Amino acid sequence: MSADDVIESILRDYDTITVVGASANPAKAANEIPAYMKDRGWRIIPVNPHADEIVGEPVYRTLADIPEQVGLVDVFRPSDDAVEIARQAVAVGASALWLQLGIRSAQAREIAQSAGLRYVEDRCLIIEQRRTGIVPSGGAR
Repeated sequence: MSADDVIESILRDYDTITVVGASANPAKAANEIPAYMKDRGWRIIPVNPHADEIVGEPVYRTLADIPEQVGLVDVFRPSDDAVEIARQAVAVGASALWLQLGIRSAQAREIAQSAGLRYVEDRCLIIEQRRTGIVPSGGAR
């Protein structure tokens, strides 16, 4: 499956995006991108240890704190943090891991793919959503 095929399947199959590193600051991409995706119909679950509400949604401190099944994990953290986030995503039973534009990790890729997660790195959700035109239709969480 090509990278574009994986991207399109993720955008098509998930109606909820769990955002690790979501920001309360509207000037940051980690706020702008989740807000954009929410405006297009995705449900956003922000993860940030220092905020209570982001893009109008309650914030969880860690992936493990989320009281429901996690599907797609979108990462806005430095590449050095991606390995630990990949481990946490696998531990909570996530089924897809997306590292935003500029974030790459061969080790995170290996962890995610070895556990059967769909994996995208160094790609922006907004750019890919605009390129494909895909909006959620009530797919997997």
